[in-house]
Amino acid sequence: MLRYSSCSGNCVREGSDSVSSCGSDNPTAADNQQERLIKIGWITGFVDGEGCFSIHVVRQPSREHRKGYRTGYQVAHQFVVTQGARSVECLRMLQEFFGTGRLYENRRDDNHKENLWQFVVAKRSDLLEKIIPFFEQYPLRTSKKVDFSKFARCVRLMNTNEHLTVSGLLHIVEVIQTMNHCKSRTELIRILRDYKPNADAHVGEDRVPSAWRHAG
Repeated sequence: MLRYSSCSGNCVREGSDSVSSCGSDNPTAADNQQERLIKIGWITGFVDGEGCFSIHVVRQPSREHRKGYRTGYQVAHQFVVTQGARSVECLRMLQEFFGTGRLYENRRDDNHKENLWQFVVAKRSDLLEKIIPFFEQYPLRTSKKVDFSKFARCVRLMNTNEHLTVSGLLHIVEVIQTMNHCKSRTELIRILRDYKPNADAHVGEDRVPSAWRHAG
């Protein structure tokens, strides 16, 4: 597990599984620390350009032989970085650095010359213990920084089971409505309408698109 801690000094030290701020008089250690800082800068820049933090809502009512969610909707989360097949080694570097996540190949049957690969972290404990702490300690530089903070807020709400209540679901939906507006918010608004007094039966699509998807 990656651990993050602060102490006096202005450099970064890598142990067997840790990231910490501290000082050192050892030249070799200083070289390693400089390399680590370069790697951290590369990761934040890479994710700024190629990553996404996604919250999506899927309709899951009770059906025959399957009990649905109390609210009628499932809320899911994932951190994703996408690259073409020729750059998949970059995704393997992320997987090694964070010590978690999976790589998936998305085969292309259109006129694209290479398949796409994705590095995906969806497990909540890994998001809470590795991904979110890293990007809070080493912030993104683009507008994704704001959306990341909203993503982190939603994941923490879900960790307290807020998404399993109607009020918690509405809170999360209201947060993701304020995230990237490249996608229509129509389906999210329909969820809110579903929970108004005297509302009719659920309407709208089964799946609410992710609030933030990788561009392209």
